[in-house]
Amino acid sequence: MHNFWTIFGVWMAAFLTLAIFSFLYKDNPFYKLAEHLYVGTSAGYMLIYTYFLTIKPMLIDPITKQQQFFLFIPAFFGIIMLTRWFPKIAWLSRWSIAFTIGIGTGLAITGSIQGILIPQIKGTLIALHGWNWTTLNNLLIIIGVISTLTYFYFSKAHKGVIGKTAKIGIIYIMIAFGASFGYTVMGRISLLIGRMYFLFHDWIPLIR
Repeated sequence: MHNFWTIFGVWMAAFLTLAIFSFLYKDNPFYKLAEHLYVGTSAGYMLIYTYFLTIKPMLIDPITKQQQFFLFIPAFFGIIMLTRWFPKIAWLSRWSIAFTIGIGTGLAITGSIQGILIPQIKGTLIALHGWNWTTLNNLLIIIGVISTLTYFYFSKAHKGVIGKTAKIGIIYIMIAFGASFGYTVMGRISLLIGRMYFLFHDWIPLIR
């Protein structure tokens, strides 16, 4: 019985994989079936995940086991956010949305400053001593930061020294975009290789 369900799972996974790949030819019912199954399964998984890892341990258990009744306040705001589904009382959800946006904005600002801005400033304040590959790397980082920031400085026309520095900044920006795009493509190719390996190793054992 265990072997049957293992084989069934492999064939089902292979069918859904090929159904997704069939979109490369054109839109078809097999692709729509796989797409709907993926979306439905993901939604169900997130619902269960949210309940058991967020609602239950952070709301239900503290209230029922530890008598932390003040948690009824955030629970109330969470519930009234669902009033968006009812037009007559949808205005109540604005309270929850206002709190969510305000708290989210505050956390994003402090998180960006402490997690991105300050580490980048520290990463730019590097020493230039001697002449070796480390010094050259540090120099390229400093030039890249200054020239890129100059490119986004619009209070003065990009002419003369500022214009030339901004052009260097454009080169750094294009390199960054290219590296980011290459990383994205590499990630997608890795996923494709994984699916191909599954099809030709687990499903049809052509690869040993």
